[in-house]
Amino acid sequence: MKVVLGLGNPGKKYERSRHNLGFLVVDRVASENQIAVKKIKHDSLIGDWRTDGEKILLVKPQTYMNHSGVAVKQLFRYFPITVTDLVVIHDDLDLPFGRIRIRPGGGAGGHRGMLSILETLGEEGFFRVRVGIGRPPPDADPVDYVLEPFSPAERSGLEGVISRAADAVVCLLKESPQRAMERFNRV
Repeated sequence: MKVVLGLGNPGKKYERSRHNLGFLVVDRVASENQIAVKKIKHDSLIGDWRTDGEKILLVKPQTYMNHSGVAVKQLFRYFPITVTDLVVIHDDLDLPFGRIRIRPGGGAGGHRGMLSILETLGEEGFFRVRVGIGRPPPDADPVDYVLEPFSPAERSGLEGVISRAADAVVCLLKESPQRAMERFNRV
């Protein structure tokens, strides 16, 4: 069993914000594989996906970003999973808009959702699919920036970014982490 967890904030207010890129990627993976991510369990919306004989949970925590670890803790209590079964998708200020970086382990890099998960798990052995949103303008507060909707220029390329990130997740799961890193970390 694997868990693909997209980070974001619940509610209409945040639906298309930069910080909800993890949710948008999970939604794309679900849509492309005819999975409904609607089951409410463990402070999350969950969809069950069976592919190549393996069960994969598509998960969108409903605890708000800064408390993502609460939902992760519940998933780990209920399902027979280990840290290496977890893939977390999240936005990243330190990557240019649209750039994807897949990697095992690492710190939170200032991302409060990741910090919550790392504090909860106490270890870093899961894969991250980081999707770049770029840095805010010099006069903007990063906290406000991540909660704002994408700019018109970003929106024009957003569907392509979401599609590539979803492809990266599927490649990581179906082929191998190494293959996914080779294919998607270069661009």
